[in-house]
Amino acid sequence: MSNQDQLRKILTTLVGFDTVSRNSNITLIDWVENYLGKLGAQCWRVCGDGGKKANFYARLGPQIAGGLVLSGHTDVVPIDGQNWSSEPFTLKEQDGRYYGRGTCDMKGFIACALAAAPDFAKANLKRPVIFAFSYDEEVGCLGAPSLIEALQRDLPAPAAVLVGEPSSMQVVSAHKGQNSYLVSIEGKEAHSSLPHKGASAIMAAGLLMAELSTIADDLRKNAPPHNPFDPPYGTLTIGLVKGGTAVNIIARDCTFSWDLRLLPSDDCAAIETRFDRKVKAVEAQMRQNAPEAHIRFERKTSAPPLNADPQSAAEQIARLLTGDNQSRVVSYTTEAGLFQRAGLPAVVCGPGSIEQAHKPDEYVDISQLDKCLRTLQKLPQHLC
Repeated sequence: MSNQDQLRKILTTLVGFDTVSRNSNITLIDWVENYLGKLGAQCWRVCGDGGKKANFYARLGPQIAGGLVLSGHTDVVPIDGQNWSSEPFTLKEQDGRYYGRGTCDMKGFIACALAAAPDFAKANLKRPVIFAFSYDEEVGCLGAPSLIEALQRDLPAPAAVLVGEPSSMQVVSAHKGQNSYLVSIEGKEAHSSLPHKGASAIMAAGLLMAELSTIADDLRKNAPPHNPFDPPYGTLTIGLVKGGTAVNIIARDCTFSWDLRLLPSDDCAAIETRFDRKVKAVEAQMRQNAPEAHIRFERKTSAPPLNADPQSAAEQIARLLTGDNQSRVVSYTTEAGLFQRAGLPAVVCGPGSIEQAHKPDEYVDISQLDKCLRTLQKLPQHLC
């Protein structure tokens, strides 16, 4: 079987596992562990979500420092409400593309890494190749922290991490961070003709959302000039709002969620402190009419930005493998920032375009997978 046929077979299998983040990924992990185990890899799991999900990491090559981590996430985004022209969890080949949920983001890269694994197993590697596959990246990079912690505990320190998020096989040196927050407001119900007898959670939410809008404007106005990101400033958006029971009832409850995408140079702690001050001020105002009023502000997810580090081992190996010497940044967030924060140099480089991710009829160009596979097959000569 040719390498390309093996790649297609593996991708067909991976896409066939419905690993939408709300579901278990255990069957996929079982399959990957069996596949790599037969090649002689030493394998580990880090279970989460009550045992319904698992991170996975494995090593081919010697148990020494200086290896390369090939990192990917096993979960995919939902297909709910999307109009697909084919079965999302069945790989379809058409016009030089593979269609299916996760083909681009990011089972395509995982399939390439696994298709190259037999070459790694046969080579006389002097440094190891490490596979690191996480769960729940799509809902806030929830699995990666425990994966990274376990990997650093059980293995000698790797030299670099290659995160295979779709980048058209171009090296990405930096990206924005992403945090999400939930604000829960409890006021006091009253008749709408007697607002002074109650405390409207929705009106309070309006004041807080106005503050967030001001913060978003300040991020845009105060961004460093000539910034390479698109857009060239940190962004803040409010994505969900729920509250109230009727138009003539002062609302007792309201919740809203907001999303923060920061430049590596932005101060996340300062933004949180500023908003928290506003929360306390609005809560005090509500308690003038309703002493029981309460506002809860909590961070739900956090993924740090990736800072550019041109001299890092990750940058050097990625550019050596791809021949790409341009400097690039992206506005989406990956697990690379988590690896970097843990002291492991990381870059992003993987097949496909982020523009195809998360959409109905998600696809990856077969030529991109071929390029990724050829790139990974160069690894043994650099690790021998």
